[in-house]
Amino acid sequence: MPQSIHTESMTQGAPSRAIIKFAIPLILGYLLQQMYLIIDAAIVGRWIGVNALAAVGASSSIMFLIMGFCNGSCAGFAIPIAQAFGAGDYHKMRCYVSNSIRISVVLAIVITLLSCIFCGKILHLVNTPEDVFHDAYVFLFLQFCTIPFTIAYNLLSGQIRALGNSKQPFYFLIASSFLNILLDIVLILLLRMGVEGAGIATFLSQAVAFVLCWWYIKKKLTILVPKGEERSYDNKKISILLNNGIPMGLQFSITSIGIIMLQSANNALGTIYVASFTAAIRIKYLFTCVLENIGVAMATYCGQNIGAKRIDRVKTGVRDSMWIMMAYFVLTVAIIYPFADEMMMLFVNSGEQEVIANAAQLMRIANWFYPSLGVLVILRYSIQGLGYSNLSMMSGVMEMIARCGVSLWLVPTFAWLGVCYADPVAWIMADLFLIPAYFWLLRRLKQRGK
Repeated sequence: MPQSIHTESMTQGAPSRAIIKFAIPLILGYLLQQMYLIIDAAIVGRWIGVNALAAVGASSSIMFLIMGFCNGSCAGFAIPIAQAFGAGDYHKMRCYVSNSIRISVVLAIVITLLSCIFCGKILHLVNTPEDVFHDAYVFLFLQFCTIPFTIAYNLLSGQIRALGNSKQPFYFLIASSFLNILLDIVLILLLRMGVEGAGIATFLSQAVAFVLCWWYIKKKLTILVPKGEERSYDNKKISILLNNGIPMGLQFSITSIGIIMLQSANNALGTIYVASFTAAIRIKYLFTCVLENIGVAMATYCGQNIGAKRIDRVKTGVRDSMWIMMAYFVLTVAIIYPFADEMMMLFVNSGEQEVIANAAQLMRIANWFYPSLGVLVILRYSIQGLGYSNLSMMSGVMEMIARCGVSLWLVPTFAWLGVCYADPVAWIMADLFLIPAYFWLLRRLKQRGK
């Protein structure tokens, strides 16, 4: 089949149309992914119990820290690939592909070993309640065992998306998500394996997603397959990949440090609040993943256009994505504000009124600040796509500082209400850095005539 069927340039045509076309499969894929996480949590919470739900949620910030670094690094490795594709230099593109695989193999081995060895110490570090510690340990250890497949999937799907193809990774997520749900039903409901079943289901579904990506590239997208000397180790390209990938990974990890401190402060409030937090963030991610993936689309869009030296299209694309984000915000208010309580009943029985009320409160407060999150992800990913990952990483530092401040002062003073305002404070702090940084970068690129 011709390669053009499986690739698409974002350097021509209406920017808004290119962004929406690329973002829709991303959004649908992540919505599906979040839906299976919600179903997973619902099965755990309703059929195993509130303590099991708390056990799964007690380690969520830890998973965000480690998986965030892995996923962010893989997304960063895709940026030079997108830039080379936009410039039409396919030889350089394949050299980046082969060297990104080398780096990712090393990352997978090191991170998996360290995570598994220190699993118990990590849970103690975040004040995991003793009554859920065992289940939390089992679930987190199994999640750590999944890291190699998670890195492999994100690396390969990022390479596919770098070529403007966001549909195929979406199809693979469909297959992986349905497999995860099926395995949850079999392992948890039928075989009564508890949280172990949830962990094993995630492991197997991630492995399948990786295999599907690998098969697709080998059979349908051979333009990405390195040949001959393109497979050679290239120190310069390794350096460029690391300069893009590691700051992006660290950005997510730095952000996660603040989230871990917040979860630690929340865990200290007790099991009821851990369960409330777990239920709320499952639904919150369902809504915010749309904003996140508009940002992800901007990374590829800006990467291809800066490779093609189309800085004018970068400005127009950022502006158009902001209007798309605001339209989506209006839709979320119409859904979240009246129905937040009903959404929380997906995870717990209607008798758990304290959990429902707390979780719904967090959802409603965060919802009013979605525009600040939208500005954050659009500008952050755009800056990354332009090749300035170190600059965007500083926004993660601002988020970390804000969440640490909330954890140290607001949560001890205002308890659960302080937890509810943690994300909005962090988003606003990051925006205060990103907005001037973006306009400074545009002026710099114009002066350089890039």
